[in-house]
Amino acid sequence: MMSRPLVNGGQAIVDALVAHGVDTVFGIPGTHNLAVYSALKSSPIRHVSPRHEQGAGYAADGYARLGGRPGVVVTTTGPAILNAATAAAQAYSDSIPVLFIAPGMPLTHPGGHNGLLHEVRSQFDAMSAVVGYAQRVTSVEEIPHAVAQCFAAMTAGRPRPAYLEVPLDLLEHEAEADTVIVESPVAQATAVPAEAQLGAAAELLRGARRPLIVAGGGCSGAAGELRAFAETLGAPVVTSANGKGVLDEAHPLSLGAGVQHRVLLEIATEADVVVAVGTELAPADWWWGPLPRTPLIRIDIDPTSIATNARPTVGVVGDAGAALAELTKRLPAVPGTSPAEVDTWRTRLQADAREIGAAYLGLCSSLEAALGDDAVIAADSSMSCYYGLLGSLPLHRPRSFLYPAGLGTLGYGLPAAIGAKLAEPQREVVAVLGDGGVMFTIAELASAAEAGLALPVVIVDNGGYGEIRNEMADRDGHVHAVDLPAPDFPALARALGCHGVAVASDDEVGPAVRAAFAADRPTLVHVREQSAD
Repeated sequence: MMSRPLVNGGQAIVDALVAHGVDTVFGIPGTHNLAVYSALKSSPIRHVSPRHEQGAGYAADGYARLGGRPGVVVTTTGPAILNAATAAAQAYSDSIPVLFIAPGMPLTHPGGHNGLLHEVRSQFDAMSAVVGYAQRVTSVEEIPHAVAQCFAAMTAGRPRPAYLEVPLDLLEHEAEADTVIVESPVAQATAVPAEAQLGAAAELLRGARRPLIVAGGGCSGAAGELRAFAETLGAPVVTSANGKGVLDEAHPLSLGAGVQHRVLLEIATEADVVVAVGTELAPADWWWGPLPRTPLIRIDIDPTSIATNARPTVGVVGDAGAALAELTKRLPAVPGTSPAEVDTWRTRLQADAREIGAAYLGLCSSLEAALGDDAVIAADSSMSCYYGLLGSLPLHRPRSFLYPAGLGTLGYGLPAAIGAKLAEPQREVVAVLGDGGVMFTIAELASAAEAGLALPVVIVDNGGYGEIRNEMADRDGHVHAVDLPAPDFPALARALGCHGVAVASDDEVGPAVRAAFAADRPTLVHVREQSAD
């Protein structure tokens, strides 16, 4: 009697990932996930080895943001997946689809625990708290279905990360191959808004003479529809951090990324209708308070967001692209906001950006001269990024500013740049971080070097945690624990397999970045923060 072919849990995971078009996995092998790594070795999936699981999560996030498809992280149990939890929380806050896969305690693990290696009291509950969807399987046969459910959850409606836990004994357990049915990806339907909502929005817009559009990361897949809508309506577009570039910032209707500026609250009051598309209108973006009570049309795929942070005059629940296309059909070409007023609003926003980002204007100018139209900035939560690049470095494509807006983690920019460069190797990708934040994930220089990426990594050095230093000084003058002695960053880069250069001024950053695009490995560019005088 012939034996029937068998498949273990590790192979079932990898087969399901292949069926869902996964071409890259970020992860670190460990004692409890070796069955997955055995299957990965003979699969078509590229494996990338970050030096820390948090770096794996950020890299998968950057891969997903730029590539427009889910990233995947594989870790082992306990401390490994908990290391990745911050990256999962960051992906949740910015609506990024990343699948985190980890072994969990065995199916027969004692409820009272027994001190098994990497044991966590409730690993599943810990991860469930920071993702949008979580599942723990109980059989090898269930694994392909669980993977399909995770992908469906991540890509239907508002994108969110997912967590899949497979008991470690199931990874080695075998089932008959014909019972482990690999499922095809579920085709997602486009969510078209209700006719009544579209009609009410169109009616309000027909009378608009000074309309303003606020676009967020939810517009990343609807850049063409957004441009057509803005041009038909004659409405200028201002974006959040994650919406930066959804309308080419050289377009005459672009006001740039500006919701972080106080002056935008005045501009929004002067508008007669505001259309907010694919944005939370979140306090993390709106530094100076909520949107004023101008008549508001809110377009969002997530019905729970429609009345969060602002109550709309008209709420439109649906896919951003579908909603904008349908609204454009219903609108005659109207005069909209006059070109003179658009120019005035832009001038006021740019003046505010120059004021708060004065110390970084030279850096922005130097980078702008060095970058092509398809360039991507992987930014950290650092002063040079949110005071400087966000408002004063024009970008021209959707998904071109990868930034940890909601959670505001440090150390994001370097591994996110690695993931982005692997997702779109033909694009110019630059990581920009502060000297304090980069130390959280500095070891990922080694993984970038191993991957042979021509990746510029710009470190803007202000001697520690500059933002917190300023907040301490403003609060009570008791400044401490924020001034950090910097390592020799170029030497550290060279020790980790990269090129490393120090430049004396912002003017030298752009040429160094330009040279780095042609290098045989990553190049760290270290520059000390310039005086704003």
